[in-house]
Amino acid sequence: MSKHEILNNVDHKNLRVLTQPSAYPGNNIMCVLAMPSEFRDLQAEYPIFLHKDEASGRFLPMAMLGLEKNENLYLGDKGWNAAYLPLMIARGPFLIGFQESGSGTERQKKMVISIDVDDSRVSESAGEPLFQPFGGNSNYTDHIAEVLQRIDQGQAEIQQFCEALQRHDLIEPFSLDIKLDNDVQHKMEGFYTLNEEKLAALDGDTLSEFSRAGILQAAYMILASFSSIRNLVNFKNARV
Repeated sequence: MSKHEILNNVDHKNLRVLTQPSAYPGNNIMCVLAMPSEFRDLQAEYPIFLHKDEASGRFLPMAMLGLEKNENLYLGDKGWNAAYLPLMIARGPFLIGFQESGSGTERQKKMVISIDVDDSRVSESAGEPLFQPFGGNSNYTDHIAEVLQRIDQGQAEIQQFCEALQRHDLIEPFSLDIKLDNDVQHKMEGFYTLNEEKLAALDGDTLSEFSRAGILQAAYMILASFSSIRNLVNFKNARV
């Protein structure tokens, strides 16, 4: 069970967080939500595919971590096997929220950080401290605030990005057949990518619009990320 509390330097002054991704069993996942603002960093090490949420019908960009369910090939005995950690992994046991303050027309929303105090990564004896001895935020807490802010901004980016792709019929399903060194076949289905020919054939006005909005760069980062499939295959072969 989760128990989220708004982070503060009184109730949580002694808390620490284990930041090694391998220390958290919940990181054994096949894919994780990816923000367009991190595509450039992700594409060098992770394939980026699109997944269609069955409940909402929305497309969501995902950084692929494994070839099958409940598999994270980037988790190794020595830690995380990539230089860049996806934002949704880096956030750890924290969530972002907003509180309203003021009254009447002067009401404002203020960002707050909540922490799951029942999370296995939260400790009082080991890990990164959340606060300095006299109550100020630690460097780690400031980093988490930046990560959470990027994730929050990324929700609007994802919606704008995927709606633009759908509007121009650029999304297409695909399947991936992989043969491992031990001759075992893996077939990955249920994901989507972009049609490169349709993307290149967009008219000048649309390309200009996409470029100004950052959509064009993000789209080509997805296409470039296909070369990172070999990372998944290599990690998988090392375990068979």
